[in-house]
Amino acid sequence: MGGDAVAGAAPGEGTSPRGLRGCHGGPYSAGSCRVPVSWNGPFKTCGSGYPLIIFSHGLGAFRTLYSSVCSELASWGFAVAALEHRDHSASATYFCTAEAGREEWIPYQRVPQGQKEFYFRNKQVHQRAEECVRALQLFKDINSGKSVPNVLHQDFDLSVLKDSIDLTKVAVMGHSFGGVTAVLALVKEPSFRCAVALDAWMFPLENALYPEVPKPVLFINTEKFQTPESVAKMKRLSSRNSQTKIITILGSVHQSQTDFTFLTGKLISRVFGARGTLDPYKGLDITSRAALAFLQRHLNLEEEFDRWDDLLEGIGDSVVPEAPFCRSNL
Repeated sequence: MGGDAVAGAAPGEGTSPRGLRGCHGGPYSAGSCRVPVSWNGPFKTCGSGYPLIIFSHGLGAFRTLYSSVCSELASWGFAVAALEHRDHSASATYFCTAEAGREEWIPYQRVPQGQKEFYFRNKQVHQRAEECVRALQLFKDINSGKSVPNVLHQDFDLSVLKDSIDLTKVAVMGHSFGGVTAVLALVKEPSFRCAVALDAWMFPLENALYPEVPKPVLFINTEKFQTPESVAKMKRLSSRNSQTKIITILGSVHQSQTDFTFLTGKLISRVFGARGTLDPYKGLDITSRAALAFLQRHLNLEEEFDRWDDLLEGIGDSVVPEAPFCRSNL
């Protein structure tokens, strides 16, 4: 399980879409995006401890594909751990054996021929949720000062994180397959106080577990991905918990919540469906602000993120409550 832990700038700073507008590149091919952070910068301590977000990637994705949203949340004062799962759902990943330090690769695996997809994906989502729990346990150990070996050759000293995480304020978040992973993680780990699910792919979760989801979930959907069946499963949760919210960002597509939406020009975006009609920076703005408002509410943060509470009700430009369209590209 690979991961990146990013400690944010001072709470309240935020990178904001305007701060991220360092993009360049041809309008028809590809581009790049400059983010106002320092590579391998010194860790900035926080007296009260940073709230923690564990982030789970989507099917066929990888941990760094969500640097825009993870960096944005980190800039508002969160520690964000972006995982790379070992269940063969990442595009490709590896881990290092502690003994030899040798890379062992885990390739992406399609559903085996003759096997029903639900049973294959259900096994994966349970492993993914357990890996989120394991990541949280690693942070508990690190925060307590326990020596945690890091077999990757990095200069970052994990001991600087001692007493720097507020383990009473922990959330789990993810995109697509990672969104439903976040929902299941609430069942497996009581320390997770809420979940944020970006365009969650609800298919792999068994029906028997829906009544067991104990904490609120914020579903932030895109306009062109969800099916009526998937939304019906989200509503099963919102009907049981009034604090579970469902909103849809208009003009967005499934890839709008990944870095692809920033890094492709008009031609590539059209071919691969990586960008909707909504400006990607505005989409990031809506996603991060809604998430921040939800996290303040359920992690009891003393910030001013409640100024964006209207987004949680689907009130605002380019956002609507629930999922009224279900124009799926699946």
